Amino acid sequence: MPGTRHKARTLALQALYEIDSVARNPQAVVDRLLSENKLSAENNEFVRGLVNGTVNNREEIDKHIKKLAPAWPLDQLALIDRNVLRLAIFEILFDNKVPVKVAVNEAVELAKTFGSGSSAKFINGVLGSVSTIAKR
Repeated sequence: MPGTRHKARTLALQALYEIDSVARNPQAVVDRLLSENKLSAENNEFVRGLVNGTVNNREEIDKHIKKLAPAWPLDQLALIDRNVLRLAIFEILFDNKVPVKVAVNEAVELAKTFGSGSSAKFINGVLGSVSTIAKR
C-alpha cells in the first residue's frame, strides 16, 4: 500500500504543479492524470481529495508558508517546492488522515525526486516548523 499511496501523492503533486503553472481547471487536470494512470478506486479518491483540499485551502496554506519561510517570497519559490509544501501542509494541518511524520517523509521524497539539490532540505525545514503547530 505505501507504494501506491506514494504514486497517488506523485499524481496529486503533478496536478497541483500543472494547475499552478498554467492555471488549468483542477478537475480536468485530475481527470486526465487519473485516466492516464491506473490506480485503485480508493487511490483515485485519495488523489482527488488531496488536490481538491489543497486547491480549496490554498490561501490559508500559503499564509503558513509565508509565515514559516519568510526569507522566501511565495512567488519566488520554485514551482515544485511551492506545490510540495502546499500538498504536505494540507495533509498535516487540514486533512489529518496520516501521521505528521508520514506527510513530512512523503514530501521530502517528492522533493528529492522532482526538486533541486537543495529542495529536500528546504522542504524538511519548513515542514519541521509546520509540524510544531500541528495539533496532533
